Amino acid sequence: MTKKWYELFVSVGAEGSATETGAAQPNAATDAGARRTAAQTVAEIASQLPMEPQFTSSVKNPASFDDIYRAAEIQTPPHGYTIYKIAEMLQSEHIRNLPAEVKRSSVLVALDAAGVRLDEVIQDAVRRDRALDTYERVQQKAFEQLQENKAKENAGIQADFDRYVAQQRARMDANNDAVAREKERLYGWRLNKQQEEQKIADAVSYFTTENPITTSQTAAPSTPANKASSTSSK
Repeated sequence: MTKKWYELFVSVGAEGSATETGAAQPNAATDAGARRTAAQTVAEIASQLPMEPQFTSSVKNPASFDDIYRAAEIQTPPHGYTIYKIAEMLQSEHIRNLPAEVKRSSVLVALDAAGVRLDEVIQDAVRRDRALDTYERVQQKAFEQLQENKAKENAGIQADFDRYVAQQRARMDANNDAVAREKERLYGWRLNKQQEEQKIADAVSYFTTENPITTSQTAAPSTPANKASSTSSK
């Protein structure tokens, strides 16, 4: 896959030689053919490079592209003309506002003066691009692995949580059952107490005008059914 900005620097004439803007301007058909040939040239340059660059060291700072390039062993050539250098030249205040053809011609002239072949710069650009693409895939794979691991961990946490909730709910139910049993026991005891007090009060009543023994009616304990009946009667 070629990048359009690679083609900014390549213009091939009908006989296959590189041309510059300073020469006679081609017509539309010739220009279209030249650009198609330029794209082919870029593809040929790219095909000479490995599709998957080898990372010989770890990337300490993924946010640093320089670290990524170093890990992929992409170095600045002795003449210093990387694709970054070209990008700086294109943004120079001297040519950045000029037409694209003039900018391209100016860069080609500078490369020629420095004895730098255009394909070296294109190769540098392709290497960096492929290093970024490869490292992106590495990060994507690492992300997917992290996502899978955390999903499994979350599933385990959810299972533990569900077991804990079930255990606590069982404890709550057991507590409610204990309260209900105690309530029933207390109600039964109060019934017996009422009978005992009544027996005592009856015996005392033969000998006093005012009976000192207290007796009381014991109300039935409330149950869910009783509560529902009480609510519906209102």
